[in-house]
Amino acid sequence: MVVLTAFSVTAYGFLDPKHDTGLLLCTAGLWLLFALAVILLKKVPTRAAIVLVVAGSVLIGGAAMAGPPNTSTDSARYAWDGIVQDAGISPYAYVPVADELAHLRTDWLFPTPRENADGTHTCFEPRTHKTSGIPSGDPLCTAINRSKVNTIYPPTSELYFAGVRFLVPTTAAYWPLQLTGLLLSVGITVLLITAMRRRGIDPRWAALWAWSPLVATEAVTNSHVDVLGGLLVVVATLAVSRGFRFRGGIALGAAIAAKLIPVIAAPALLKKQPWKVILAAVATFALLYVPYVLATGVGVLGYLPGYLSEEGYESGNRFALIGLVVPKSAALVVAALLIALTAALVWWKTDPLRPWFGQLIMIGTVLLIVSPRYPWYALLLVPFIAMTGRWEWFAVPLALTARLLAPMPGITATAVGTAVFVVVAVTCYRQKWIPRARRLVTKR
Repeated sequence: MVVLTAFSVTAYGFLDPKHDTGLLLCTAGLWLLFALAVILLKKVPTRAAIVLVVAGSVLIGGAAMAGPPNTSTDSARYAWDGIVQDAGISPYAYVPVADELAHLRTDWLFPTPRENADGTHTCFEPRTHKTSGIPSGDPLCTAINRSKVNTIYPPTSELYFAGVRFLVPTTAAYWPLQLTGLLLSVGITVLLITAMRRRGIDPRWAALWAWSPLVATEAVTNSHVDVLGGLLVVVATLAVSRGFRFRGGIALGAAIAAKLIPVIAAPALLKKQPWKVILAAVATFALLYVPYVLATGVGVLGYLPGYLSEEGYESGNRFALIGLVVPKSAALVVAALLIALTAALVWWKTDPLRPWFGQLIMIGTVLLIVSPRYPWYALLLVPFIAMTGRWEWFAVPLALTARLLAPMPGITATAVGTAVFVVVAVTCYRQKWIPRARRLVTKR
């Protein structure tokens, strides 16, 4: 896995849908090796397995740093927001191509466009696109996606970006966020092992996070901030399971202020004394926003409303399975009802001493319903696959990965539908056969 991870990052450049066969084959190979490694780990003694899990987390994550991002340009926006903040400017105040920020542009984020004979300009660097300054209209090349709209990221993420970039010069390209992603992913590995040992769970299951190809690709190579939200949700879940509800609420509020989607982790944490979790989460979320609201006002909303519309959630176009059975105009309403029903069931059935089962169901089901085209959203799910050992839920990140690497409606619907089938089938098998097997063992 270490060798193939490094090869896939270095041998293939930024994803080109027309020439993605090599990356697709490498990704498939990594998932097969991952499954084989986890199966073989069962034969390793516990103490040696713990060392191997941590070492694998470090080595696979380190291999994922062998090259720049290969399927996303989000970390370019992260870096830019950090650079802007470290210059004393709110990241919500200007769009990246605003002339007011021209003095902050670096060559790796804004390479010089090449002028053609006819006076037009071309961008030749990978991960870049042609744009223009505002309001000057000067031709620009940039690696920052959606360079003419304000940032979408909430305050926890913005503080994280500023902190990472504060420690390095502006000329440092992608590696600072990749290194931080590696540290966060290894931190989650250690946290999972510690929590599992304390609760009598086989720590070998931590390999489901530590060695996951999704983690290496999306937390390290592409440096997605979702890994920070995932860490905070794990902390919140473990804190609440031990009765520390105010602390859990603080971690949950910080997680929601990292990327909003961690709000779906709330239902599993509200079984007992929910007011403590809610109060702490709301207060934390609000306090994190205060400095940015004072600096920018309502501009802190950034591009969020436009993003939701762009992604097709308002029109219903992004719901891979729901859109097949109901009119697209009604898909959003149906999705909202299904999510609300899932949240109610999770709140009702969750064991407050073991809330990770509720998190698995809530987060995994929402991802299946919403079916985003970005697999890194599943970084929120994988820690709870590890905590529960319910490996069948890996069908969800696999389906989202297929949607990214082969973005065709038929493939997307098939992948998401297959994920639903796998999860339901294996869950039914567990419910039917495992209790019976336990009864037989007890009688013997």
